[in-house]
Amino acid sequence: MNLFFNAFAWIFDPANWVAGAQSPLPIQDRLAEHLLYTFVAVLVAAVIALPLGFYIGHTGRGRQFVISFTGGMRALPTLGVLFFLTMVLGYSMVSTTANFLGTMIALVLLAIPSILAGAYSGLESVDRQTIDSARASGMTELQILVKVEIPLSLPLIVGGLRSGVLQVIATVVIASYVGLGGLGRIISSGIGLNDYNRILGGAILITALALLVDGVFAVIQKLTATPGVGGSRDTGRSAVRRQAQRQPATVGTPNQERE
Repeated sequence: MNLFFNAFAWIFDPANWVAGAQSPLPIQDRLAEHLLYTFVAVLVAAVIALPLGFYIGHTGRGRQFVISFTGGMRALPTLGVLFFLTMVLGYSMVSTTANFLGTMIALVLLAIPSILAGAYSGLESVDRQTIDSARASGMTELQILVKVEIPLSLPLIVGGLRSGVLQVIATVVIASYVGLGGLGRIISSGIGLNDYNRILGGAILITALALLVDGVFAVIQKLTATPGVGGSRDTGRSAVRRQAQRQPATVGTPNQERE
C-alpha cells in the first residue's frame, strides 16, 4: 500500500511538473506527447477505416473478408511490428523520422480493426425497412447513407472509435522503446533508474488518461444515440417519412394512375 501512496506522491510532486534537473521533460509535456501520438494515429486510422466501413455496411460487399482481416490485424504483435518497421525505414531515412513513422504505422494498424468494425456493424444495425422507406421516397444511395444510415448508427460508430482510441492510448507506451516520448517514457526511465515510484506513477497516469477519455466517449455515445439503434425503430421510419414529405412528389396519385 505504501508503494501506491509513494507513487501518488511522486505524481503530485510539483518538481515533476516543472522542467529541471530532476525532470528534464515534465509530466505535462509527456502527457501532451502521448495525446499527440494518439490523435495522429486515430485520425489516420479513421480516414482509412470509416469510408471503407461505410461502403461495406451500405453495400454488404466484402463483409467476410473484413471479418477475417480485422481478426488477423488484432492478432498482430504491435511491438514486433514497431521494431520491424523502424528497422526497415531506418535504412532510408533519419532514425528519428523512421522511429516516428514506424510507431505511427504500428498504432494505425492497431486502431483500424475496431474503427472499421464499428462503422460497418453500425450501418448493418439500421432497420432494413427504414432504408427501404428512404429508397422508396426517392432518396439517392448517398442521401440514404448520409441522412439515414450514419445518423442512426452513430452510437456504434463512436463505440468503434472509442475502442480504437483506448487501445492506442494503452499501446503508445511502446513509443519509448524507440526513443520517442509519451507517458511510456516515464515508465522506461523509472526502469532504468530502478525507481518504482516513477514506474507506478507513469502506469497510474496512463490508466487515469484512459479512464478519462473513455468517460468522454461514453458521454458522446449517449448524446449521439438516435431512434433506430437500440431504440424505437418506428420512430426512425417516421424520420424518413418526414424527410420524404419535404421532397416534391414525382409519382402521380393512385386515382391519376387509374385514369
